[in-house]
Amino acid sequence: MSDITFKGEKVNLMGDRVKEGQKAPDFTVLGNDMSKKSLNDFDGVLLISVVPSLDTGVCDSQTRRFNEEAETLNAKVLTISVDLPFAQKRWCGAAGVDNVETLSDHYDLSFGKAFGVAIEELRLLARSVFVIDSNKNVTYCEYVKEVTDYPDFEAALEAASKAE
Repeated sequence: MSDITFKGEKVNLMGDRVKEGQKAPDFTVLGNDMSKKSLNDFDGVLLISVVPSLDTGVCDSQTRRFNEEAETLNAKVLTISVDLPFAQKRWCGAAGVDNVETLSDHYDLSFGKAFGVAIEELRLLARSVFVIDSNKNVTYCEYVKEVTDYPDFEAALEAASKAE
């Protein structure tokens, strides 16, 4: 069992947690057009916001917040969930979110297992935030203890603004 809970119940996370200072592990996810994307498809600083599902209140708010901040942030913001690419595209259109790139890990949980955030019991991703610098090093990671809580927005944004 991990120290992460979902609605107060401990959950098992698949994969190993990443740590600040290590090389970011590669992963394969799907874009909204069903194209495969990996870490190497992105240049520069990345802020990766991980949510269980865009169709929940906290995930919706988290993604909207990072979408607003992305306008002035010197980082590309990715939101990864296990929602289907079609649902992500629909959600972005309905929410007016266009500064964040949504990516789906539904196929094989490649990202979730690589970053240690795949919830075994639920086949969802645990709420977390990662900052990866332009050399593909992890410079910030937050594994939110209770999946239904918000991440520390200020700490994540500060880490992204300092990353090069």
